[in-house]
Amino acid sequence: MSSDIILCEGGICVRAEERRQAVLKLIEQSEKPVSAAALASRFSVSRQIIVGDIALLRAAGAEISATPRGYVILRDRMAGMVKRIACRHSAEDMEAELNAVVDQGCTVVDVIVEHPIYGQLTGPLHLSSRYDVARFIARSAEEDALPLSNLTEGIHLHTLLCPDEAAFLRVRAALGELGILLEG
Repeated sequence: MSSDIILCEGGICVRAEERRQAVLKLIEQSEKPVSAAALASRFSVSRQIIVGDIALLRAAGAEISATPRGYVILRDRMAGMVKRIACRHSAEDMEAELNAVVDQGCTVVDVIVEHPIYGQLTGPLHLSSRYDVARFIARSAEEDALPLSNLTEGIHLHTLLCPDEAAFLRVRAALGELGILLEG
């Protein structure tokens, strides 16, 4: 047998490529993000092996995105109207901003900042509910992590997925009331 055999259990050996294809299939079929820890447990490998598998799948062309809640296939998640908004606020206002978006029925797909050295930096979020926002904020606090917008004095963009133009207009109005919407 070749050296790419990773797991032998109960007489069944799974090759790395077979595991990667199974990982991709699970992510594609899942209705929600799938964490690296859950995949590692499922395939009896380390989380780092899964991270490597995801990197190889991406290099092979799979459209896998890592979100704070796990891996997703973006093309399956982008149904609706995609819009961008520019915002400016402090880290303390992040939860209010995100809730203002999800309360109007939209999903916060990502956050984008312009970095002086690296150019555009994008962080996938995929937040669709107050529950998602609360988990994201809690994880930020647990990790003592600063938002990307701290790199740009609070200025950032969000890609939004909205069911229709009316929902997007409600988001703009809500963010305007909060004094967060950046307008020219």
